[in-house]
Amino acid sequence: MAENKEEDVRLGANKFTEKQPLGTAAQTDKDYKEPPPAPLAPNKCASVGIQGIAWAFGGMIFALVYCTAGISGGHINPAVTFGLFLARKLSLTRALFYIVMQCLGAICGAGVVKGYMTGPYQDLKGGANFVNHGYTKGSGLGAEIIGTFVLVYTVFSATDAKRNARDSHVPILAPLPIGFAVFLVHLATIPITGTGINPARSLGAAIIYNRDHAWDDHWIFWVGPFIGAALAAVYHQIVIRAIPFKSSRAC
Repeated sequence: MAENKEEDVRLGANKFTEKQPLGTAAQTDKDYKEPPPAPLAPNKCASVGIQGIAWAFGGMIFALVYCTAGISGGHINPAVTFGLFLARKLSLTRALFYIVMQCLGAICGAGVVKGYMTGPYQDLKGGANFVNHGYTKGSGLGAEIIGTFVLVYTVFSATDAKRNARDSHVPILAPLPIGFAVFLVHLATIPITGTGINPARSLGAAIIYNRDHAWDDHWIFWVGPFIGAALAAVYHQIVIRAIPFKSSRAC
């Protein structure tokens, strides 16, 4: 009897075969339709976008500052060096030496990128900074000033000995807020200028690419960051550092 029942089940399964299509095509008798599945990206970098670029810059700055902070202070950026010089954190000779080395490093880095990624390098115009269409030079300059102010002020705040003494119970890894500030500034200013905030980075890309548009707005990426760094230094040293500790007195 058991064998006969198993035979009947097999015959029934074969008799009524599944002809209904699977997936979204099976919804012909429903009163709604699911959207089709999103296509896969045509290449590995197509879905990176502004956010991915911002994370790349912020993460790399975090790593570089962490690795070089114990050697040179982890400046990396002439605007940061200039701001710290104005705050009398380093001498003029050391500041000039740092800026020259930062520019040479940026030129070498841009050359390596061009050598290894010839096709994408040309398509992306060498990564050179310029004011994008739809924005004025004034908008680009303002974006560079504000973006660099945020970065340099974060550097001052994260490395302030007075704050460390006051908030010693709050552990802080200085490269982390600095890298996160770079990430946020890139999110805001990539559509405007491609985000400079580092004159050495802009100079290296312009020299290696060396096309007209790379030099058209180049002055913005020196003047803007240096103004932003100067404002951050003045604000931190005169306004913030001028606030004394609150001392409690016994009645």
